Amino acid sequence: MSLDLADLHAASAPNDLDALWMPFTANRAFKKNPRMIARAKDMHYFTPEGRAVLDGAAGLWCCNAGHNRREIVDAIKTRAETLDFVPHFQFGHPEVFTLASRIASMAPGDLDTVFFCNSGSEAVDTALKIALAYWNVSGQGQKTRLIGRERGYHGVGFGGISVGGIVPNRKFFGTLLAGVDHLPHTYNRQEQAFTKGEPEWGAHLADKLEDIVALHDASTIAAVIVEPMAGSTGVLPPPKGYLKRLREICDRHNILLIFDEVISGFGRLGFAFAAERYGVVPDMITFAKAVNSGTVPMGGVLIRKSIHDAFMKGPEHVIELFHGYTYSGHPLAVAAAQATLDLYRDEDLFARARRLEPVWADAIHGLKGLPNVLDIRTLGLVAAVDLAPRADGAGKRAFEAMERGFHDIGMMVRITGDTIALTPPLVISEEQIDEVADKLGRIIRAVA
Repeated sequence: MSLDLADLHAASAPNDLDALWMPFTANRAFKKNPRMIARAKDMHYFTPEGRAVLDGAAGLWCCNAGHNRREIVDAIKTRAETLDFVPHFQFGHPEVFTLASRIASMAPGDLDTVFFCNSGSEAVDTALKIALAYWNVSGQGQKTRLIGRERGYHGVGFGGISVGGIVPNRKFFGTLLAGVDHLPHTYNRQEQAFTKGEPEWGAHLADKLEDIVALHDASTIAAVIVEPMAGSTGVLPPPKGYLKRLREICDRHNILLIFDEVISGFGRLGFAFAAERYGVVPDMITFAKAVNSGTVPMGGVLIRKSIHDAFMKGPEHVIELFHGYTYSGHPLAVAAAQATLDLYRDEDLFARARRLEPVWADAIHGLKGLPNVLDIRTLGLVAAVDLAPRADGAGKRAFEAMERGFHDIGMMVRITGDTIALTPPLVISEEQIDEVADKLGRIIRAVA
C-alpha cells in the first residue's frame, strides 16, 4: 500500500513528545505548551505555522553570523560531497590545519596551537587535562589543584562541573575531581546595579586568589579557570582591572590561567576573544559555539606555545597527549568554520559589535523603571535583566516571560532563574535593537 503526500507529512510530524528527554528543559511544562521551531533565517526563527520569532539569544549564544547564511550552507554542502569523515588519530585533512592556523592568528600573544573537539564542555575538560598533564611532563606532578569560581559555568563534563559554580550541576552529580577550590563571584548589586560595561567596583575580588594560595600553597595548584564574562549564570561582566590582577597573581605563583571563552569568543564582546578586549593573555582559551555560528558541533582549546612545546619531547613515534575525540576537526565543522570566519572578516562583524555596543546599552537600559526590574547589565552585545521573583516560587516570573515572549510577543530570550538574558546575532541592525527593547518591555509588563 502506498502513501500519498498528506500521509507522508503526517508520518514525519512529531506526534509523541514523550520519546525525547530534552536537555536543560522543564520537560513537562514544554510538552504541555511546546515552543516548536521549523526554520530560521538571519535574525529570525519561524514556527511550523510560519510565524516569525525574533532571535534575541543567537540560538544558544552561538549564531553570531545570523541564521542560515548561504555561504556557510554552501560550504557544508560542498564538503559533504567530497569528504564525509577523516580520523584525526594519526591522520588528517589539509583544511583542519588551515583552520587551526587561522584561529591561532586571531588569538593574542603566543596562543599558537589549537586542539579541536566538539563542544564547550569538551573544550573545558580538554584544557583541564592539558593543564594537569603539563605539570606532569614539567616535573611538577604535585600541581593538581584546580581553581574555579562561584557561579561559573564550564559545561557539563565532570571536570567542568567540578570547577564550575552552578549549584544544581554540583548538587545532582557531585564533584568527582578532588582538590578543587573556588574564587568568589564578582557580582554585588548594591555596588554595581544598572552598569553599562565593566563595573568600577570589584577588582579587589581577584586578590581572594592569594588567600587560596596561602591555604593550599602554590606548589599544589595547577590552574585557575574563569569566564571573562560569566554568561550562563546571568551575565556578570568582569570588574575593571579584575582579569589583569588574576593574571598577575597567577604569574607570581606559577599557576596557569584558563579563559573559558565558549560564550565570549568570536565577536560577542566586540573582539575575536575577550582576552584582547581586556589586554590579558591567558595560558589557554576554550572556544566553541560561534566558531562556526552554531551550524556544526565544534569546540577547541588555544594553547600557549611553551605549554605545547613541553610535550614535544622523547621518541617522535610516541603519542604526546593521550586525549582526543572521534569527531575532533570533523570536515563539515571545519568547512562551516572557515565560511563563518570569512563572514566575520568580510562583514567586519566584530568591529560592528563594538560600534553597536553603546546603542545596545542605551536601548536596554531604557527599560529601567519597568515593573519588577531589579537590575540591568550590558556588555558588548549582551544584556541581562534581573526580575523580582514571585512569592510563589523563584524563577516563575522569568519562565513566564520566556513563554510569553515566544508565543505572544514573537521573541526568543534566554532565562536563568529570574534573569532574562539577551545575546542577539551580531548582524542585528539598529532598528532591530529598538525592536528587541520594545518587545522586551512588552514581555516585562506582561509578567508584572
